[in-house]
Amino acid sequence: MSESVAVIGAGLVGCLAALALSKEGYQVTLYDFRHDPRLDTTQNKNLKSINLAISARGIDALKSVDFGACERILQDMIPMKGRMIHDLRGEQESQLYGLHGEAINSINRSVLNNKLLDELEKTTAELKFGHKLARIEWTDDKQICHFAAEEDSKVPNIEKFDFIIGCDGAYSATRSQMQRKVEMDYSQEYMDLRYIELYIPATKVSKQEYGGNFAIAPDHLHIWPRHRFMLIALANSDGSFTSTFFGPKDQISDLITSESRVKNFLVENFPDIVNIMDLDDAVKRFITYPKESLVCVNCKPYDVPGGKAILLGDAAHAMVPFYGQGMNCGFEDVRILMELLKKHSGDCSSAFVEYSQTRHKDLVSITELAKRNYKEMSHDVTSKRFLFRRKLDALFSVMMREKWIPLYTMVSFRSDISYSKALERAEKQTRILKFLESLAIGILSVSSFKLFKFLARERS
Repeated sequence: MSESVAVIGAGLVGCLAALALSKEGYQVTLYDFRHDPRLDTTQNKNLKSINLAISARGIDALKSVDFGACERILQDMIPMKGRMIHDLRGEQESQLYGLHGEAINSINRSVLNNKLLDELEKTTAELKFGHKLARIEWTDDKQICHFAAEEDSKVPNIEKFDFIIGCDGAYSATRSQMQRKVEMDYSQEYMDLRYIELYIPATKVSKQEYGGNFAIAPDHLHIWPRHRFMLIALANSDGSFTSTFFGPKDQISDLITSESRVKNFLVENFPDIVNIMDLDDAVKRFITYPKESLVCVNCKPYDVPGGKAILLGDAAHAMVPFYGQGMNCGFEDVRILMELLKKHSGDCSSAFVEYSQTRHKDLVSITELAKRNYKEMSHDVTSKRFLFRRKLDALFSVMMREKWIPLYTMVSFRSDISYSKALERAEKQTRILKFLESLAIGILSVSSFKLFKFLARERS
């Protein structure tokens, strides 16, 4: 008889975990406290829909579960070959991600989640919405889950499982229950930022240069970097863009006291959005839409001894979105866990322990990289020094190939290089680049001084 497993959380990572386990013959039940997101309910209309950037790690994880399903799920994604930087004059500059046409891909969170659920319904897995995990009883045999189900539900509120997969986000109820059983190190950190979702509508007339009703180039991630704050935009398949404003909490609180203040702020700092956004709608959204917080979570270990439970995705390692790796990392969690289960012939205890021991360093690394990348996106992309260093980085990559790989390439386009190895290699490469940059500045300074002396003599 196959083992029974409860997957808690029907978000992206929970759906993929349930799909992977179901295809390997486990008896899977997927739970979520929300309604089915595919239903047009008032609750679901308020769900976050910020766009995602899926890259190599996420795509490879999907393929490892079901290649055909991967193609169906990702058919609406839009490749983005680089960043498009918008300056204060409204002028644009393209900064490519890779040297060989590599791209990350814009995809709508809700569309992706719904397609994963559709694929899951083709398996033997059960989907149970409106079930909130209240408590877990840990026993030597089965793990007993207590759910606070909706009043009209005929499903029992207490169910038993061989093991539990917690994929229920940064504020995980599964993790909270595990902390009562395990001595778990845990940290939670908030960035002094809030984000607000805005919107760029599709144009009424198709633009030939963009191949659709896009107001701006769909093959780039658009960034309006303004040092302390920024605006970004990612394309949707219908020609619209999901746009997100990131800024300090106090700044947003001061702005939203007046519609005119918000309008003046948007026009002054993002002058070209007047031509692509409905400004009145943007002001309304800025004032009325939720001001979401950004939290980082780290914990260790990720499992309950004996193969009773394990955490994946944001429940184990919530990160800020500035490296576009939150979902990709969560999907990679699933791939690595499934590989370990196969390695240990289905022995959950051994697989879970090895996962906790080997995965932690990688997850700490990508969480840190995600925090650092806010400065790069909001400030460094406008720095001449940063751009010079990037050109050197690219040059060395061409000259030395596998011996020198840019950090962004290792993180976003190479799932065969772990996050921690990528960070270690990048730190060594950065030290070399900074040394060469200092050397170049020194040479230029000496040359400039000699030229100044020469001109002074000539003039005298």
